[in-house]
Amino acid sequence: MLDIRFIRENPEAVKENIKKKFQEEKLPLVDQVLALDSENRAAITEASELRSQRNTLSKQVGMLMGQAKKDPYKLEEAEKVKAQVKANADRLAELEKKEGELEEKIREIMMVIPNIIDASVPIGPDDSCNVEVERFGEPAVPDFEVPYHTEIMERFGGIDLDAAGRVAGNGFYYLLGDIARLHEAVLAYARDFMIDKGFTYCIPPFMIRSNVVTGVMSFAEMDAMMYKIEGEDLYLIGTSEHSVIGRYIDQILQEKDLPQTLTSYSPCFRKEKGAHGIEERGVYRIHQFEKQEMVVVCRPEESMDWYEKMWRFSVELFRSMDIPVRQLECCSGDLADLKVKSCDIEAWSPRQKKYFEVCSCSNMGDAQARRLKLRVKGGDGKTYLPHTLNNTVAAPPRMLIALLENNLQADGSVRIPKALQPYMGGKTVILPKE
Repeated sequence: MLDIRFIRENPEAVKENIKKKFQEEKLPLVDQVLALDSENRAAITEASELRSQRNTLSKQVGMLMGQAKKDPYKLEEAEKVKAQVKANADRLAELEKKEGELEEKIREIMMVIPNIIDASVPIGPDDSCNVEVERFGEPAVPDFEVPYHTEIMERFGGIDLDAAGRVAGNGFYYLLGDIARLHEAVLAYARDFMIDKGFTYCIPPFMIRSNVVTGVMSFAEMDAMMYKIEGEDLYLIGTSEHSVIGRYIDQILQEKDLPQTLTSYSPCFRKEKGAHGIEERGVYRIHQFEKQEMVVVCRPEESMDWYEKMWRFSVELFRSMDIPVRQLECCSGDLADLKVKSCDIEAWSPRQKKYFEVCSCSNMGDAQARRLKLRVKGGDGKTYLPHTLNNTVAAPPRMLIALLENNLQADGSVRIPKALQPYMGGKTVILPKE
């Protein structure tokens, strides 16, 4: 969410940013919010003047009532002033109600106007315009057929989609045996990897209130992602950074305590609205999964440095498991409204002979801090809004796909990368049941 003062002073820049995000339908919102803001400021000014008059008139009434003991005509004059005080009080009540209504309307519009994107973001309407920046590791296609990921898992007796369908419906799964153990090994390794980078391990609440939801994401994202708990002001989290950032709602941090660097584990729950293609069946796009996340709260001038560090952590993690990856810069039309800059880390799929998304690193600027009323007190005693960033460390369903495909051997066994072996009881390979 932008600062209303920024929109006041830079309305054309805000409109140009909306055009860059290919959201022309939102252009009228800029003039609407400016008109409401002007009306609200006029109401505030009038209310302030009435409060000032109230003090003056109250003193005048007291003085006239004292003089009325000697001069009866002063009593009549005092009654006129009292009537003016009453009229001013009624008007002040109207203005205060109006201020509340206008501020709510302004906030509703401000929540929809997209954040200003960084100048380095490529311009394009959708993800087809995302730009490959760099590749890490040599993508390879083996000389044997790589089965679909659920077929690989089934060979190990490692997945049961049919039973999950009976229990919970589509989009759920049972993982079993070595595949389930590999899933947890990835999470444990990702946790320790980030702890070694100096991040504090965190297990957050898996449900959040509506004021946290609207503080961390756009309405469109919320509608597409979040499951609401019926009858309660609670939502299941769709990703753990929402709960982690929510930790700071209405807080004032000390600048000396920045940066805050957290790596969080959580299950995640998503509606995943919309039709999905054949490559998104199995455990690629599901309603429930587990995730290790990284979150940073920092000074504004440090956020781009952290952005660079964070996506490179993802690259380092995947390469340590012998998975080739690439960094893909997200274009303007592919950025969620709160994001200043974002990139995807995509893993190589030997079966598909292409890359697919496994991590998403985002710099949110001060948008989440403003919505959550998170501030930092600097050394000079003044407060300012910090920047927040997040990035996937590991989301095992997708990471598991990449891990299995890239480490599958011709005999059907799966090689365990050295980094994961301590988390697999020292195993160097897992063998199919048949």
